[in-house]
Amino acid sequence: MRVIVTVVDKITSEAHLNIPDGLSESAIKQHITDLYNSGEMLIDLNIAQVEFESISAQIISEHSFTKSA
Repeated sequence: MRVIVTVVDKITSEAHLNIPDGLSESAIKQHITDLYNSGEMLIDLNIAQVEFESISAQIISEHSFTKSA
């Protein structure tokens, strides 16, 4: 018997960033978005928390067919 198990987790990551001084709130959001979209922030992301959301299983039936002569 084969079973496909799907686990859904909610992962919370955090990064400690240096943001230039004097930026407005919208400029800070844009700066963070730009860092994330460019991939620069990905190396700084550390998993801070993992929450279990759900688990499911799908049973796959396998049929054996024999060839008769």
